[in-house]
Amino acid sequence: MNIVRTVLWIAITAILVAFIAMNWTRVPVNFWPLDDANYVHFEWPVGVVALVFFVLGMAPVWLYLRAVRWRLQRRIASLENSLRANSVPSTVPAVPESAQGAHLFTPEPTSPFKSSPEL
Repeated sequence: MNIVRTVLWIAITAILVAFIAMNWTRVPVNFWPLDDANYVHFEWPVGVVALVFFVLGMAPVWLYLRAVRWRLQRRIASLENSLRANSVPSTVPAVPESAQGAHLFTPEPTSPFKSSPEL
């Protein structure tokens, strides 16, 4: 999965660099109107203007998705911690399968006709 993500980022970067390189002509960008009917403007390359506005458009969505992911991770961690706190450890020790019947003592049956023990 990391290889696919790396290849995708390399392709996006190459396309972006090619777009900026092909559109390096300067254009006036008007930012703010002034009192004398002029504008505060800068002359930037078209590729840089496109990149700036792409980032400005992508930033709110990216921040929103990061906030949702952070909130969900906190919620998952909270639920896991409450599950750990509410789980009661077993008070009965685990007995191995081979020793389950060993602790029970079954006395031998006594016969009423048995004589006293021999010396």
